[in-house]
Amino acid sequence: MIGRKRKQKSAGIKSQRQEQIKKAQEAGAEEQEPPRRRPGMRGWPGRATGQAGIVQMADEWRGTTVQVCGMWPFAIGTGTPMVGVPIGRNLHSGATLCCDPISWFQRAKLISNPSAFVLGKPGLGKSTIIRRMATGLAGYGVQPLVLGDLKPDYVDLIEALGGQVITLGRGRGHLNILDPGESKAAAERLTGKARSQIIADGHGRRLTMVSALLTIMRSAPPSDREETILDRALKVLDDRHDGIPVLPDLLKVIQEAPDEVRQVALDRGSMDRYREVTDGLEASLIGLVGGGRLGETFSKPTTNPMVRDRPVVFDVSAIDDSEMDLQAAVLLACWSAGFGTANVANALADAGLEPRRHYFVILDELWRALRAGRGMVDRVDALTRLNRQRGVGMAMCSHTMSDLMSLSNEEDRMKAKGFVERSGMVICGGLPSAEMPMLQSAVPFSQAEQDMLIGWQDPPAWDPSTNKEAEPPGRGKFLVKVGGRPGIPVSVQLTSVEAGINDTNKLWHQTSRVGRATQDAEDAEAAEVAESEGSPKTPDAAAVSHTPDRPGEPGSTATGVSGQTEVTSGT
Repeated sequence: MIGRKRKQKSAGIKSQRQEQIKKAQEAGAEEQEPPRRRPGMRGWPGRATGQAGIVQMADEWRGTTVQVCGMWPFAIGTGTPMVGVPIGRNLHSGATLCCDPISWFQRAKLISNPSAFVLGKPGLGKSTIIRRMATGLAGYGVQPLVLGDLKPDYVDLIEALGGQVITLGRGRGHLNILDPGESKAAAERLTGKARSQIIADGHGRRLTMVSALLTIMRSAPPSDREETILDRALKVLDDRHDGIPVLPDLLKVIQEAPDEVRQVALDRGSMDRYREVTDGLEASLIGLVGGGRLGETFSKPTTNPMVRDRPVVFDVSAIDDSEMDLQAAVLLACWSAGFGTANVANALADAGLEPRRHYFVILDELWRALRAGRGMVDRVDALTRLNRQRGVGMAMCSHTMSDLMSLSNEEDRMKAKGFVERSGMVICGGLPSAEMPMLQSAVPFSQAEQDMLIGWQDPPAWDPSTNKEAEPPGRGKFLVKVGGRPGIPVSVQLTSVEAGINDTNKLWHQTSRVGRATQDAEDAEAAEVAESEGSPKTPDAAAVSHTPDRPGEPGSTATGVSGQTEVTSGT
């Protein structure tokens, strides 16, 4: 009995508690509000509710932390690097992209080599994006060096930056390859090991340039004995000559046969043997001095010496494309002078005599330089491997990979392909589909990226209302690739100040005024003058000739004078 009562009592307590919990839940449910209906990402769904088919991208604005400090909690990241020269807008996100090989190497640590290679079909803005980088880097204190402008595309930019324009070509300027440049003055300021190094570097550059010119002249390199003779002759020339020597002075030293030169020539005490050994070398130097295929470009004092504290461009556009040997020789000489100046600046900075200077070297139209002559590929290959040690950034530009892979020598083709592979960043504009396999062998591209590049190279559409072409779909659009990372599509946006500098079609702004166009212009001008003076609108008799439809027609008499028709009024 007692156990039964206890069970009944516990069951009653349990049911009482359950009723209390149920009442409390019912009371709480009555107090809660019904769930509120909210719109989706595109608005209220359903018919006639205003749901948007496309969500417009919000406007994006940039400002300094001082200007927008109150809005900082609401700022978000751009998703693209913001270190370097502002290039343009990301085609996908609209964010600003800042990009240049020196800033990404030195400051952002995004690439391991301060170099960029730009590829794209003509007319899509390859030189424009390089000019934008050069302009921005000049603002950061980096000096642009255009070591051989073949079009020219950079003369206006360097002039606008207050730089130095050095014009070279037949009858336009000279570049003395024996001129030590600023290395002689720098050596006087240095002491000890630094002094000996700068002197040795200047001597080596001059010897290399003389050998390069002989290689271009002969289409074959000089022999080991000839290079030894040149080396010793240059040293003798430095000891004996006052001032800056030229190639005729070097030729004179070899002809005079001093004892130091005869020793390395191994003439065995016989002058006849010396003449026999140096006969070919002397003939080649006479060709360089006397104005052969290379003219007198390198045989006279330098017209406009290069300086190290200003932007510089070597304008070689006056050299015709048919003169491949002269183009190759001038480009080599420009590269030697440019990198020699960079070495002098580094030596003075290492000694604490001057502030550190960095240079942005531009090798535009690289395909023309590589095809200009033997040894050009090796020269560029050496430059691309040593740019970090020399303290310079580089930008190389060509149209397609086919330009690099069309060199005659297989070894040169592999070296040229290495230019793209070793570049810290590869910037691609519109390219044809046939280029994708070769480009893919050097830099990995996804299928979507390849389709984008192929679409950018499509020709522009015709506007039937204006009878003009629309702007090409790929003009100013580039894909920035760094290693195996996804590419960043960007649209280069120019300011109004840059528009004139980036105009490479200045020779086509005016209509040709030759022939019939000139006659029409003169007739129109004569009619305007006659109208302003109140006289009848009759063209000048000396400017317009008239032949009667029928001989002997009343009112005019035709008289032949020197094969022309002279018109006289009749009564």
